[in-house]
Amino acid sequence: MNTEAAGYLRIERVVKDFGSKDGGVFRAVDNVSLDIQQGEIFALLGSSGCGKTTLLRMLAGFDSPSSGRITLGGQDLAGLAPYERPINMMFQSYALFPHLSVWENIAFGLKREGLPKEQVASRVEAMLKLVQLAKFAQRKPHQLSGGQQQRVALARSLAKQPKLLLLDEPLGALDKKLREETQIELVNIIEGVGVTCVMVTHDQEEAMTMASRIGIMSEGSILQVGTPREIYETPATRFVADFIGNVNLMDGNLVVDQADHCEVACADVRHYVGHGITGHEGMPVSVALRPEKIRISRRPPVPEVGEPPAPLNQVKGTVKDMVYFGASTVYHLQLASGALLKVSQSNTERHPDDALSWGDEAFAWWSPLAHVVLTR
Repeated sequence: MNTEAAGYLRIERVVKDFGSKDGGVFRAVDNVSLDIQQGEIFALLGSSGCGKTTLLRMLAGFDSPSSGRITLGGQDLAGLAPYERPINMMFQSYALFPHLSVWENIAFGLKREGLPKEQVASRVEAMLKLVQLAKFAQRKPHQLSGGQQQRVALARSLAKQPKLLLLDEPLGALDKKLREETQIELVNIIEGVGVTCVMVTHDQEEAMTMASRIGIMSEGSILQVGTPREIYETPATRFVADFIGNVNLMDGNLVVDQADHCEVACADVRHYVGHGITGHEGMPVSVALRPEKIRISRRPPVPEVGEPPAPLNQVKGTVKDMVYFGASTVYHLQLASGALLKVSQSNTERHPDDALSWGDEAFAWWSPLAHVVLTR
């Protein structure tokens, strides 16, 4: 079997059902199939209760699939207990032993496997060097920062040289600033070892920063799989578009569908899209438009070469609200229908001459390639 072509980790039509209190059946994971390549960092992203943690537990062996098959490197994992699988799992709580030093925490699993003392010592020293904690080897967990504890937990998970590393909300216990600092550090360590990794998170920023590919889950199913850029720029459904980042979703009808462009009529604007779609005129669709792809000004735009003539891709409204984030300002532009259009504008100047404020009239516009037309 060519595991590289088929996927180093293969999840084939996996279903997990649980009995409910009323005697019925709750389907936590619904016919999920995934191929994950060796050395890849793959993120399962979704809100609480979507099935991502249940899927991770089946990989670890804590739960068994109701049906379907999971293989790792061509080996069927069915019937293997968690301790028999070449897999390690790092929990959100880290689960460090408070009475043991950093060195002893990392060595714990190796000693239980019965490895010779010299091999245990060599492996622990290598892990301490990898996570840059050699000088903290004799400290207890409570003497470390949250980020350092997280690296100890990672070192312990990697010490046994697993074929697959599972991360359950790996940075959930850290505050926002420390989490951002640790994301890239964690990726560098995992990539340096070369271990295949599956992580689950509800934090989209964490998934976008750390993963090479993302699977969006909802109600037990995988809705879309792709790179962070693919998921963000070309969402396949309304749910994915709305779940990842900020987005303006406008419902309308397809009124023109040509090979090189299409037009969608919505309540406040007629969208001109620089490509056709597979559809038919009159069909209901949604337009997804990211706030940062919209320009805003007191004055109406002058169409540039290659852009549609006014008033396509252009609206006028009133600044209902605005939020200053430092690097950018987000405007909520109230349109004629009462709908709000979110616009994010980079603050490239410290003191712009014609800065917008609450209650100002403003024009917003965007290019033909700024939006995505969604049919589901």
